[in-house]
Amino acid sequence: MSDCLVIIPTYNEKDNIERIIRKVFSMAKEMDVLIIEDNSPDGTAAIVKTLIKEFPDKLFIEERSGKLGLGTAYIHGFKWALQRNYHFIFEMDADFSHNPDDLLRLYDAAKNQGGDLVIGSRYITGVNVVNWPMGRVLMSYVASIYVRFITRMTVMDTTAGFKCYTRKVLETIDLDKVRFTGYAFQIEMKYTAWKLGFNIVEVPIIFTDRTLGESKMSKGIFREAVLGVISLRWRSLLKKYKPRQN
Repeated sequence: MSDCLVIIPTYNEKDNIERIIRKVFSMAKEMDVLIIEDNSPDGTAAIVKTLIKEFPDKLFIEERSGKLGLGTAYIHGFKWALQRNYHFIFEMDADFSHNPDDLLRLYDAAKNQGGDLVIGSRYITGVNVVNWPMGRVLMSYVASIYVRFITRMTVMDTTAGFKCYTRKVLETIDLDKVRFTGYAFQIEMKYTAWKLGFNIVEVPIIFTDRTLGESKMSKGIFREAVLGVISLRWRSLLKKYKPRQN
């Protein structure tokens, strides 16, 4: 068993899933992969189960009854990882918008550079996004500015979904009390880790929009993120965060 686990939530990713799994397994650093599968009607789960026969000790699948939200998928994966001996737990999309080669850079920042939470950041060195319409780029960039303004959090890419958590971060955060399920989940997890005093490191990446399959972004998800930040900040004023122990 590797000390690294890559968690990949899936819904209708038959066009990407085998390629992304094989790519992760081809890298120099050995990493296990956990697929959180939300009952895709396109046969994604069947593809993963066929690959498990080829990679029985490296590839795993957890199947759920339907689309229950990105946040709950990752929480499910985090708990699964903590029940086993993983020390570096990654979030990554299935559609190659996150370049699997960058997993090694996130790992190095966590293993050798003191990062408790490492973020693959689109905005730490400008705006590094490919194939997005300009309107979506602006929306995402302004959203990060908005989140920083409301929360006072010193993270440039506050909505990023490409991340590496060290085990101690996930053990310290009360996962049962994480509230949001969409993209606000990504903000909430960063904000909680920051309030708990963990060291957050941003590693510059180039984000490339998917070329196969359909985006899961919706107006409802974006609305949750915008309104959720205000709620998150308000609740934090009423809550005492106990700093982590070194």
